[in-house]
Formats: sequence, structure tokens, C-alpha cells
Amino acid sequence: MKNKSPYWVKTIQNGLIGGFISLLLSVVGLVVAFGTTYVVSGVLTMALILILSPMLFEAILSVRQAPSKEPVKLLLTGGLAGLVGGVVLAAFVLIGQVVALRSVLINVSPDLIALITFHLPVVTGVIVLLVACLVAGLIGAVVIILPQRIRAALTQAVVVVVLVGLFRDLIVTVILHWGFVQYAFMWLFASSGLGIIGALVIFVLVGGYAYWNQGRDRKAIEARRTPRQKRAIRWGTLGFLALFTLLLPVILGSYFSEVLDNVGIYILMGLGLNIVVGFAGLLDLGYVAFYAIGAYTLGILTTSEAVGLLHISFWLATPVALVVAVAAGVILGLPILRLRGDYLAIVTLGFGEIIRIVVLSDWLKPLLGGSQGIQRIGKPILGSLVLANQQQLYYLILVGILLAGFVAIRLKDSHLGRSWMALREDEDVAEAMGINKVATKLLAFGMGALFSGLGGALFATKVGSVYPQSFSFIVSINILSLIIIGGLGSIPGVFIGGLVLVGLPSLLSQFADFQPLIYGAVLVIMMLRKPEGLAPEARRKLELHEVVADIGVPVETPPVTENPGT
Repeated sequence: MKNKSPYWVKTIQNGLIGGFISLLLSVVGLVVAFGTTYVVSGVLTMALILILSPMLFEAILSVRQAPSKEPVKLLLTGGLAGLVGGVVLAAFVLIGQVVALRSVLINVSPDLIALITFHLPVVTGVIVLLVACLVAGLIGAVVIILPQRIRAALTQAVVVVVLVGLFRDLIVTVILHWGFVQYAFMWLFASSGLGIIGALVIFVLVGGYAYWNQGRDRKAIEARRTPRQKRAIRWGTLGFLALFTLLLPVILGSYFSEVLDNVGIYILMGLGLNIVVGFAGLLDLGYVAFYAIGAYTLGILTTSEAVGLLHISFWLATPVALVVAVAAGVILGLPILRLRGDYLAIVTLGFGEIIRIVVLSDWLKPLLGGSQGIQRIGKPILGSLVLANQQQLYYLILVGILLAGFVAIRLKDSHLGRSWMALREDEDVAEAMGINKVATKLLAFGMGALFSGLGGALFATKVGSVYPQSFSFIVSINILSLIIIGGLGSIPGVFIGGLVLVGLPSLLSQFADFQPLIYGAVLVIMMLRKPEGLAPEARRKLELHEVVADIGVPVETPPVTENPGT
């Protein structure tokens, strides 16, 4: 058996990892992008959090791995991890003084060096940087040393303060719609981020509530409630959520309603791809093709331009777009029924690219507009009301999501849903049990295409025009990432994944240029730390945890003693 390295060697390795993660965030430009984004005005910027948080997290990891639980040794472990990470950044700054790093790394600008060195002279700034990283490591150790109840309260308070400061513009926009009520909250905020007093107030209130809540015996409280009280709480919660959902466009205004519309369309398509990938286990990388088919079909039928064929209403054109999308899903499914895994992914990827190239071709330019796309697509009309703005279209998208969610929920536990899951686990065994593999796969592709086509139709009427550039391969990847982050096969996971991967980056303009990087990092972290997703399906969570237990925890089998009498 190999000798294990001393834990301090592992601590140094963790510190190096933290330092290089912080360095990566710096050289890709993320730190500079958030250089003026204050969480607490005049005190704490998001750039400083990005620089120091890797050292904090690696210190926490090192302390958890430490064999000794003595507080002094834990503090030394955390401080060492943070200091090593600081040495990496300090070495980078010092090397940058003698080597023209910007000739290779374009984002290594004077602004970046100033942020890393706290806008101080280089030598002083490097010393302050090392001290700050050391303190971050010590804080990581203290977090682990503290009792669990206090640790949870402090963690929740810090997270809430950071989120409120980061999304200051969204919160202020919402508050401004409340009339005189705004004066009760606006004092919390500064021109950028939270004010110092506001940050302290939020920290104390959230931390105090979290500490009090941690001390409650929830099982005992639940046991004392009568069935009537439980029903009242359940229906009251659902009623509040329904009312809040309906009032969101009024509360948020037109700009944030646009963000909600985009999130809703991705959730709608995610529900469809979740059937194909999550339920049936068919890896589809060309899902954007059905999105494009739905959008272009609606555009052709409702546009007022010369390329239009019938100029019919949105309500008549949408069913046609859905039928065409489903037909395309079935046509795609027929020749690939015998394919699995990577081969299936490559073929579906090719199908998506074929659709994009056909849309761009001169052959269909008189009908589809080529690179010019289709403009002046008709809007939905209800009587004398034209659903033209983002706030009105929100309700149309919401209806589409509710219908898709209802269908997905009903299908999941139906005979067809169980057949999809059987195919996902083992196609040969499923076929041996009497499941019609051809019909079941085609229904999965058709149902997924139905939701994607509906998303495309809603996208076309929302934007008022469609262009080939809107249907690139990255759309399929984004939707797949959405359901992986939320949890494959989990319907609530689709909603959570949409909010996390589509909603949050849309609210922070600084994330726009780094979205692929953030997606990749989030996927890697999820695969390592929580492969089942943020809101996993119960069966998949059980399966993955069993696999992790089998792989990660070696089980010593006792020696077998032969019994002559057996």
C-alpha cells in the first residue's frame, strides 16, 4: 500500500489550485469586468470577491481534509492554503513588472494589476495581497471551526448580502414601482451596491433569522399541525406563488419582462429536451433544428412581407408550426432508431446543422429570406388587444409553459413515460419486456420537437423577425446544459436550470462576454460535486449516490472461513 502524502502537502496543492483559479479569472477579463461593480459601496467589489474567494474555498476544503481537528492546527492549515494562493498571484504581478505579459495575454492590463494590488504601489500592494489571501484562508478555517448552527447562519447572511448588492439595479427597479413604499427600502442602497448601513442591517436580520430557524425542530412543528392547517399552508403557498407569477411583469417593468420572456422560452424548450434526454435517454444535440422549424413556419405563415404564403393569424399558424415540427422530429427519428450514445449525438448534431445551412441557402431564399431572414411577423391578437410588448407576451409564454409542464408531468408516470425510462436504462431489456422500441423513440422525438417548435413560434412572434444566426448550435448546448444543471429527468430542475443559466447572466451585463466560460465552469463543478443536478429526480439521485458510494468508499470484505460442515 502506497504511503499517503502529508496533509500539509495536500494543503499546498489546494492553495496552488485556488491561486491558479483566481489567476484564470483575472487573465480572462472577468475580474476587470466586475472592477466597478460594488457589493458594498466603497468597501467591497465583486472583483475582490472573485480574487479572494478561490483561496477561501480551497482553505475550507483543506481544513475539512485535515486529520487533526485542533483549532490551532486548523487555522494554520487554512492560513497556509490561503497564503500559497496569494503567492501565486503575487508571483504573477511581479513577473508582469519585468515581462510584457500583455503581448500574450491581452487582459493583463494596468487596470487588472491595480485591482489585484488594491490600487497601491506594486511592493506594498503585493504585501497587502498576501495578507488578504492569508486572512481569506483563516476565515475559511474559522467557518469550519464554528458550530454548525452559527456557520449556517453566517453563510446565509453573507450570501444574501452579496446577492442583494450584486442585483442592486434589479431590486431598485422593482422598489421604484412601489410608490411611497420605496422610502422604506431605498436607504439600504448606495449609487452602486449596498450602503454600509444597509449591508449591516441585512446581515444581522438574515443571520439572526437563519440562526433562529436552525434551532427549530421542524419535524415536531410539522407533527403538531392538523390536516386542515397543512392544507391551508399548502394552498396558501401555491396561491401566493401563482399571484406573484402573474404580477411579475407589472412589478419588474418592460426590460426585466424581456429577460423573463427569454427564460420562459428556454424553460419551454428545456421541458421538451428533458423528455428526449432525461426521460428516454436519447442524446439530441440538434434540438435547435425544431426550434428553427417552428419559428420559420410561423414566420412564413404570418409575415406581411412578400415571402409570406397565407398571411394567417398567429392562432391558426401556431398549430401548423407544431405539426411541421413534430413531423420533422419523426422524420429525424426514423433513420436513427438503431443508433445509441455518441453516434446518436453526432447524427442529431448533423441534422441541426443541415437545417441551418438549408435556411441560409439561395435555393430557399425566396421563401425563407436567406441571411436576411423574415421580418414583420404577425403578433397574437385577442379581440381588439394586440399582444405586442414584452409584458403582454409574458402571459402567452406562461400559458405555453403551463401546458408543456402539465403534459410532461402527466407523461412522466404514464405507461409511455415508464417505457421511455426503461429504454433509457437498457434498450435490449426494454424490448425483451415487450416495449415497442420504434414507436416509443419516435414519440419521444415527436414530443420533444412539439415543445421546441412551440418555443420557436413564441420566439418568432416575440422578436417579430427570425434570422439564421438565432439558431446556432450553441442554442442546443445551452438547453442541454440547462437540464443537466437542473437535473436530468427532473421537471422542477428545468425551471431552476433556466433561472440559473439564462436568467442570472441576463441580469448582469458583465457576464455576457463570459457566458461560455461560466457555463463550462458550472458544468464541471456540477459533474464533480453534484452530478444529479440542483433539483434531481428521486430515482436518478438514488442511482448516482449508490454509484458514488460504491466507487468512493472502499468496503473491506471479511475473509471467508471455510466450514467443513457446509
